[in-house]
Amino acid sequence: MILDLNQFIRQGRPVWSELEAFMGRLDNDPDLELELAEVKRLHYLYQRTSSDLARLTGFSARQDVQVYLEGLVGSAYAVIHKDQRQTGKIRVFNWFFNTFPQAFRRQVNAFWLALALMLVGAAFGAASLSLDREAKAALMPFSHLMEDPDQRVAREESHKADHLAGRKTTFASQLIANNTRVAVFALSLGITWGVGTLLVLFSNGVFLGATMADYVAAQQSTFMAGWLLPHGSIEIPAILVAGQAGFVLARAVMGIGQPLSFKTRMRLVSNDLFTLMAGVCLMLIWAGIVESFFSQYHAPMIPYRLKIAFGAFQSVLLVAFFCLAGRRSGNTGRSS
Repeated sequence: MILDLNQFIRQGRPVWSELEAFMGRLDNDPDLELELAEVKRLHYLYQRTSSDLARLTGFSARQDVQVYLEGLVGSAYAVIHKDQRQTGKIRVFNWFFNTFPQAFRRQVNAFWLALALMLVGAAFGAASLSLDREAKAALMPFSHLMEDPDQRVAREESHKADHLAGRKTTFASQLIANNTRVAVFALSLGITWGVGTLLVLFSNGVFLGATMADYVAAQQSTFMAGWLLPHGSIEIPAILVAGQAGFVLARAVMGIGQPLSFKTRMRLVSNDLFTLMAGVCLMLIWAGIVESFFSQYHAPMIPYRLKIAFGAFQSVLLVAFFCLAGRRSGNTGRSS
């Protein structure tokens, strides 16, 4: 290939100079935020200059130009890929603090339905245990809940050392896996027109109500609050959000009042379903860590007041997050 170097330099110089000016601006102000049009222009200049460098490579003449272009392309490459990494971080931050709560508010009616079902289940579980103590075996989901509350409190408060030493990470992993399985069931069973989701939420409410009634009847309310609140203030809402996603899926499957094809209905809710379940997974990871490293330790190791205050504080933060995060002027995230 024959290359007219003088013409090549004359044609390329305006592009190179503009890219060099871009690099100077960014060097002088590392926090400079570029407009979308400027970002596109930067990419164009980088690609043009890279192409010119590739054409020049192999020619021994004008090594000074080649060195100049190599430095310019290298600087632009570093800036562009740095911006891409920062953009990725910004996108994750934006997703969690904007997209997630906005999706929650868009589908909030499904959340209220999930909450109502769990509360009905809790009332049923509490009433059943109060009326028939023999029903405890059928109402409690785990064998350790069959223990008399007074005996359990005495046993837990007698621990002088870390009874989960060396096992906290494993225990947390088991908790996260089990709770995530419940959450996935709550979502996926929305395909049954929501019947399966209803049963998951109701049954979890029954377990919760029966457990609370058992400890309240034994006058161990303080222990119960200190045990359940630290992780339950995140874990229970996470299961409710999973149920919310299940009912959103159920509505899309049934298509009531929506004269759209099944494929279209699913496409319309797919982003919200993914967003809600990704948020649920993050919530359950945090809840599992808190339960393993904090909730399982009781007085005198950790005062109950501290544990209850921690759980209450988390609850307030969570409500504020779902109600306020991601709100902008004219965009609340609520569906019409």
